[in-house]
Amino acid sequence: MASTVAAGLLQLAFPLLARDLFNEAFGDQAMAGERINRIALLLAGVFAAQAAFNFVRVWLLGRIGERVVATLRTRLYGHLLHLSPQFFMQRKTGEITSRLTSDVSTVQSLVSSALAQFTNQTVTLVGATAALFYIDVPLTLLMLAVVPPTILAGAAFARRLRRLSRRFQDAVADANADAEEAIANIRMVQAFTSEAVEEERYRNGIERSYNLALSRVLVRAWFIPTVIFAMFGGITAVFWFGGRQVIAGALAAGDLIAFLLLSLFIAGSVAGFTGLFSQLQEGLGASRRIFDLLNETPTVRERPNPKPLEAAAWDVQFDRVWFHYPAGASNHLGASITADDGASEPAEAEPRWVLEDMSLRVPAGETLAVVGESGAGKSTLAALIPRFFDVQEGAVRVAGSDVRDVSLKALRSKIAIVPQETALFSGSIRDNIRYGRPDASDEDVQAAADAAHVTEFVRTLPAGFDATIGERGVRLSGGQRQRIAIARALLKNPPILILDEATSNLDAASEAWVQAALTNLKEGRTSLVIAHRFSTIQDADQIAVISSGRLETVGPHDVLMQTSATYQRLYHHQLATNPA
Repeated sequence: MASTVAAGLLQLAFPLLARDLFNEAFGDQAMAGERINRIALLLAGVFAAQAAFNFVRVWLLGRIGERVVATLRTRLYGHLLHLSPQFFMQRKTGEITSRLTSDVSTVQSLVSSALAQFTNQTVTLVGATAALFYIDVPLTLLMLAVVPPTILAGAAFARRLRRLSRRFQDAVADANADAEEAIANIRMVQAFTSEAVEEERYRNGIERSYNLALSRVLVRAWFIPTVIFAMFGGITAVFWFGGRQVIAGALAAGDLIAFLLLSLFIAGSVAGFTGLFSQLQEGLGASRRIFDLLNETPTVRERPNPKPLEAAAWDVQFDRVWFHYPAGASNHLGASITADDGASEPAEAEPRWVLEDMSLRVPAGETLAVVGESGAGKSTLAALIPRFFDVQEGAVRVAGSDVRDVSLKALRSKIAIVPQETALFSGSIRDNIRYGRPDASDEDVQAAADAAHVTEFVRTLPAGFDATIGERGVRLSGGQRQRIAIARALLKNPPILILDEATSNLDAASEAWVQAALTNLKEGRTSLVIAHRFSTIQDADQIAVISSGRLETVGPHDVLMQTSATYQRLYHHQLATNPA
């Protein structure tokens, strides 16, 4: 910025030296040649210094702009990763990625060029105005009769541009969110022949942004020509009035030329402000959207001094838990845990308790299965263990410690989740298994793959463990994806395991492989298993039956078949709908 100011001030030296040059040319002819040479050399030095300062300005601001965009993106992404699931329930992925990409790029142009231009034009405007007062006060007052109204009009137009720019950026983000959602679910779109529907939805979003862009262009179309006309109208008035003063002998010819050059600088600065106003407003709008995200705080927060989580026995206990989802948020956990607990209530309605006075214990090293009708609260129960949400009343305890008293990293490092919808990442099979423990050796990865029965199908792949699986594992079958997820959990080697309907979407053959892998995974671990297929939970140590968020009964399969009407109904219904 210092180089920008210096370059702007040196630019003002040109009309002042030109003034001396012309006054010398029309003055004493005997000394004119020597003075003109001296002024010309001085001009060359000024231009060289200005070029040097401009180089420093462009180089440093370019570096700063690139660093700002890199820092903003990494900070924003890192911040997003630590926000609670509730935030992502209320935002579309496309909207978030739009802020990571297009909004940050807009801020980059603001930092790397627009601010420097704004500073340069400000220096030119203020410096040229001061020089005009030095040359001739009446002419300057005539010139300034045009500038303040133009600046005030610019401020009014700028406010309008800021509002339009923010609405335009929001509309583009919404359209991108719809497009990303459709692309992510392209098989479903094509299966339901909804290509035209999605195309129309995206077209409508783009049309909304286009109409807003047209309004923004119309504002610019009125503003820029109006400013240019006003400024050059002022210069014309100065030329007419100053010319008459030169003819009358009240003003030197060189002074008039310098005055006209400085007036052109002022006109250029004001005209430049017209374009910069829109850039600045767009940049401010984009930065506001970015900082809106950076100002988001997790709804699940750690205490100032969280306790360590170490124990000899890893039991899990729900102690009189009452829980409902935040108003206005749906209650699914995306790829982390698949919930089946229905939609949340509107913001103005009384919250619906998903879990009511829930007391339940999973002893260390044992398996507790949870069954119930859809919407009973099974997946919500599982989501509270890794503290994706906080309970409103009661407590969830792991190894005797309230999960709210320990650090999230310490808590979640002791838990592995195998969800119904397997979350895999683009890359190799080896990379996805190692996601459970990034520092694991190839031998450890191989051992986990063997135990999860991944090796059986990896042997058939030409690239083996280095085979790429595509985005979300689209090149693999459902059973193969689940086995990779199980291998990932095995490699993490946690004491607590959550299985959320891990076999519900598999055919009989795939289920047999996955079930064998799950048997290895559950060995020696405290396991909470949510399943619709009763064949997968009959060997559980205990089975909890929940209904409408309340615990109905707990017991082994044989006992429940004799004592629980709800369990019997669910069991026979499952057999009737899926005998396998």
